[in-house]
Amino acid sequence: MQRYPTRQLKIRDVAIGGDAKISVQSMTFSKTKDVKSTLEQINRLYFAGCDIVRCAVFDKEDALALKELLKLSPLPVVADIHFNHNYALIVSEYVDAIRINPGNIGSAKHIKAVVDACKQRNLPIRIGVNSGSLESQFEEKYGRSVEAMVQSALYNAKLLEDFGFLDIKISLKSSDVAKTMQAYRKLRPLVPYPFHLGVTEAGTTFHATIKSAIALGGLLMEGIGDTMRVSITGELEEEIRVAKAILKDSGRQKEGINIISCPTCGRLQADLLSAVKLVEEKTKDIKEPLNVSVMGCVVNALGEAKGADVAIAFGRGNGMIMRHGELVAKLPESELVDRFLQEIDDEIKSKA
Repeated sequence: MQRYPTRQLKIRDVAIGGDAKISVQSMTFSKTKDVKSTLEQINRLYFAGCDIVRCAVFDKEDALALKELLKLSPLPVVADIHFNHNYALIVSEYVDAIRINPGNIGSAKHIKAVVDACKQRNLPIRIGVNSGSLESQFEEKYGRSVEAMVQSALYNAKLLEDFGFLDIKISLKSSDVAKTMQAYRKLRPLVPYPFHLGVTEAGTTFHATIKSAIALGGLLMEGIGDTMRVSITGELEEEIRVAKAILKDSGRQKEGINIISCPTCGRLQADLLSAVKLVEEKTKDIKEPLNVSVMGCVVNALGEAKGADVAIAFGRGNGMIMRHGELVAKLPESELVDRFLQEIDDEIKSKA
């Protein structure tokens, strides 16, 4: 699966673009000036597997608080700034990257000041285009269209390029799935910069998961995207869990357990749902890429087992355990899952 080639930049020690792995981002929701709460959220994201965190800068207190946060944060921190270039100048002394729209921070003099400050510390700038907050000149000419989003991105990139700044990352977000995908596709051949993927204002977990899986998963499978965020109105950890699943199921990240299990149907000969839930819970922290199959009857089980590293095929009151399609045990149903988990552990050890 070929990825579009892009320039590569670094946010602290996380490489983005080029041949770097696709990173997962999120954003704290506390007031950044509340250092204790913000750090607690950053730590939650770190332990969930997040790669980069973004913090909002609404005022000078937020900007100054980031200095303390950067001393303690286990994750690279991006400062999210709108309208006031002075906040960008303050945080440029200690953050790892800045998110602005150059077109909304004032004059060319202000843009140059931010660019010069970022150059001094090799800080990348993310241009964040959002269909709900486009510059008036583009909305008046194109409406809230894909073309308006693309033209806004090109305009903002040129403002930085005119001052010789190329460490740029671009996002083109809309709450509309189709518009989001079309915008990224249209801009991709026009610029060399890495893309941050996201569907903005995607909603609660159920809806955000579906929207992000379609848009982000689809773009990733087309080779578009270098870093991403799943925006969810809900728990921070859920954003990371869903993002990791999209990366894995789109084929972009080979990490963790891929569970193959059959749907509920009249052929089931075991309590498949309980078995799958237990396997999912017991294997959730495994990083080794493995395909495991948990099947409830013999109709498709043997075929799926041939393609799985480890498999269960349930029968009536008993079942079989297989590794790489070879039978390793035939046991009563009550013993199958424990043996299955042991075989997974042995498979991981065999690859070490």
